[in-house]
Amino acid sequence: MSFKQNINNIKKHYSLGIIGGGQLALMLTEAAKNRGLKVCVQTKSSSDPACFKADYVIEADPLEIKSNKSLINECEKIIFENEWINIDELNLIDTNNIFIPSLEAIKPLVDRISQKKLIDSINIPCPKWISIKDFKSLSEEEMENWSFPLMVKSNKGGYDGKGNTKIHTKEDLYSFLTENNSNEWLIEEWIDYENELALVGSRDHNGNIRVFPIVETFQSNHVCDWVLSPASTDYDLNLFALNIFSSIVNELNYVGVLGIEFFYGVNGLLINEIAPRTHNSAHFSIEACSSSQFDQYVCISSGITPPEIKMNCEGAIMINLLGLKKDFPTSIETRVKMLSEINGSNLHLYGKSSETLGRKMAHITFLLKGKTHLERYKESKELLTKVRDIWPSPNP
Repeated sequence: MSFKQNINNIKKHYSLGIIGGGQLALMLTEAAKNRGLKVCVQTKSSSDPACFKADYVIEADPLEIKSNKSLINECEKIIFENEWINIDELNLIDTNNIFIPSLEAIKPLVDRISQKKLIDSINIPCPKWISIKDFKSLSEEEMENWSFPLMVKSNKGGYDGKGNTKIHTKEDLYSFLTENNSNEWLIEEWIDYENELALVGSRDHNGNIRVFPIVETFQSNHVCDWVLSPASTDYDLNLFALNIFSSIVNELNYVGVLGIEFFYGVNGLLINEIAPRTHNSAHFSIEACSSSQFDQYVCISSGITPPEIKMNCEGAIMINLLGLKKDFPTSIETRVKMLSEINGSNLHLYGKSSETLGRKMAHITFLLKGKTHLERYKESKELLTKVRDIWPSPNP
């Protein structure tokens, strides 16, 4: 008589599988290795950043379902680098709750329209919005309720300023509607804000929520230039932001790491976007906190109790380093050497195969010593000047 072993009881080769192989997957892999965990990555190219640190690579499009199945067969749990996944196809695979966060939890967050509907359903403030499809069906009188300028956003795939278009006049809008598929865009009211803030946190399987300090993000041409942690916020704003974060993750029974971008100004605190993953605004946590956002995700996904989050310094600045033009006079190797010589620098190179204009190539973090927000802000501006003298922003 023979006995068939239950496949769910077979020890798999890798603790974690990551769908995606970019810089977020790289830093997730580094965090996993620090915990002694083996990692398998599924990504398009073996030269993608995470491949250099992973234990095994499945070289395939992250949307390829056949390769997703191979990843599942190899790994105890599967996590995501980003939200650009095919929920419907993944749902066809019998996964035994292998995905963190669950597909059900992440589904309302994979596009902007479903995000907006979720935010509205739990009465969280955000800019007034409408899908372009619904906008086209408005009467002339109803259209007049939308004043210019407006922000038009792609429903899927927008990041780092891509998929965002500012519309100044009615003629601009009609021209845009003529040239683009209405089902793929939405319209938002234009918000005159004072600050852009972000909050990143985690929720574990027991419903415990841990959050990083609220940070202020500074944009250049719709792309994050640098981040200051912590932001200058009061108790009431911090509590409101935490309540918003808690409401979203509890409503979705979300397990993992999630980031929220906010506008803050005369209209109060408004959600800009939700990122169901690790987020650029919390990269500072690698050096500045007791547990980074990547460590939180790795721990929660692999069954390790995640550490409580505490700042281990007065504050931190994180500066994004984006690709420059081919004819930039200083080579990337020279820039890296010069940046590494700045006192207190923590440089993270992503190992990307080529430098192209605007591509995220690296980031650099400095821990701050100032006791007040004003002192830390001044310290940050001095460090930012030093960094930008060596590696300027391509988005002045």
